[in-house]
Amino acid sequence: MLSIRYLFKKRKKEQDNGIRFVYVDETDSTNRFCFNNLDEASIGQGGSVRMVVVSTDYQSAGRGQGSNSWESERGQNLLFSIYCHPTWVPVRMQFILSECIALAIRDALSMFVDDIAIKWPNDIYYQDRKICGILIENRLSGGRIKDCVIGVGVNVNQRKFHSDAPNPVSLCEIVGHEVDRQQLLNDIVKRFDEYIEMSRRGHYGAIAGTYASCLYRSHGFYPYRDCDGAFEAAIVEVEDDGRLILRDREGAIREYMFKEVEFVIDPQPPLQKGGAARADGEEKP
Repeated sequence: MLSIRYLFKKRKKEQDNGIRFVYVDETDSTNRFCFNNLDEASIGQGGSVRMVVVSTDYQSAGRGQGSNSWESERGQNLLFSIYCHPTWVPVRMQFILSECIALAIRDALSMFVDDIAIKWPNDIYYQDRKICGILIENRLSGGRIKDCVIGVGVNVNQRKFHSDAPNPVSLCEIVGHEVDRQQLLNDIVKRFDEYIEMSRRGHYGAIAGTYASCLYRSHGFYPYRDCDGAFEAAIVEVEDDGRLILRDREGAIREYMFKEVEFVIDPQPPLQKGGAARADGEEKP
């Protein structure tokens, strides 16, 4: 393990609220960096540091869910991981962490443009295009969450995508100009801290309700595909454990865990900028 003192000498920034920022020029994965170089004892310092945010300009092996990779040009996007210890969250309720980070990112991006939604379980979409991916990895102990590392990739200033990802979009493409990545990072982390504090106080229902109201395709019937084939359904709810509940055209209820159902989306949906874009970080009227 690298010296924690050495890490925090690399362009560190510590806020008064117990959040510490660490920047590294390049790494294979910010999630892996956290697990390999940080632990509760080394960052806690008697409880003064509640979470560490590790960001980088380039990931050589950035990951998405499962075996998916994440494409990002050097220095163009937000690539970061949040390392924290939400020990108050029971294992059966760990999906609340996914809801917290998804809402934080959705809220921050909504300061720039409308039509930002959360695609279950935690992708962030602008209309029918993916602007952000999230990978959460928890280490458990005694029925509680010991360590939580939340990896985030937000497409910010990249204008062209070269991988076979079907529907990427960046904030720059939407609003028509580059965006300050550090300002956006600070806003996301601030909002996540607020949501995680709500969870610490036990306000799970309020978080889940807000998450449900921000879901992509939350109203009406849309095409899906599972192991039995294609069908149309409407979202009913998302359970506390993260299960997606759908109702198909025949009225049958279908339940799915992660990776068990696919949203059927046009692989090259048109980008409709419209008049929704606002100046950097401008609050909605």
